[in-house]
Amino acid sequence: MSIDLATATSTAADEPIVTEHAPARTVSAGAGAPPRATRRATVLSSAGTVVLLALVVLLALVVAAPQWLAPYPPLAADPTAALQPPSAAHLLGTDPIGRDVLSRILYGARYSLSIGVGATLIGAVTGLILGTIAGLSPRVVDEIVVRFLDVINAVPEILLALVVIAVIGPGPVNIILAIGVASIPRFARVVRVQVLSLQHSGWVELALTQGLSYPRRIVKHIIPNTVGPVVVLATIGTGTAILNAAGLSFLGLGPQPPAPEWGAILAESRDYFHLGWWVAVFPGLAVLSTVCLITVVGRRLQRRFEGRVE
Repeated sequence: MSIDLATATSTAADEPIVTEHAPARTVSAGAGAPPRATRRATVLSSAGTVVLLALVVLLALVVAAPQWLAPYPPLAADPTAALQPPSAAHLLGTDPIGRDVLSRILYGARYSLSIGVGATLIGAVTGLILGTIAGLSPRVVDEIVVRFLDVINAVPEILLALVVIAVIGPGPVNIILAIGVASIPRFARVVRVQVLSLQHSGWVELALTQGLSYPRRIVKHIIPNTVGPVVVLATIGTGTAILNAAGLSFLGLGPQPPAPEWGAILAESRDYFHLGWWVAVFPGLAVLSTVCLITVVGRRLQRRFEGRVE
């Protein structure tokens, strides 16, 4: 078989010569920079954090020193200015006996926040103790504590608080105790689960092999690692406690008039809503905004604790 050299040469000349090179790398102007959507989300998250901190500082200032912001004393009555609508003299109007609504709301923050924080502390501390005991004790003791918590948890918190108040009587201190007792199962269950999981964790078993005593293992490794979830839950629970306190005060079981507590203010204004909407709307908005603010702070803490920082 003969080969036509001219034809082969012509064909080879017509075919392009392909040389292997590394693929060309296109470098864009924004290479290495985070996507625009991510940058925008980061900026919005930072701005939201700043606004949130500003609102928390403002709320703390209102609780600590309401006299700096309130234009009038909370109990100063002026019958000639009763049920005046919002104006320059009274930004949120006046109530049926001429007291400034804004001043009463600002002073009422101290009552409502004190009840919410106090009740949450009682529930958190007692729940931490019960949950730790249940998680570290033998199975029999654990079952007893869990069944006790199941019985309490079977009743809604607000109804259980009503039962406690029916036993010990109404009043500011008793309402704190009632709401705190009703919130114990929420904290105890979380702590118990944490303790049970921590007992089999790597560092606790390592401490056991190093000869660390049982009480020191509890104090050094188990309890500190249960505090984080309790703080998150307590922050969120404070808003719930404030809402429950306002509901119980509305029923006349909390601070009694003329104390400027938000629930008591709403109770006093329910008969005058048709004459002046502002006497009920603005205190209700104060309760709503405070509960929402505290809940958002708690959710932020929860995301940070779980490592989901945005």
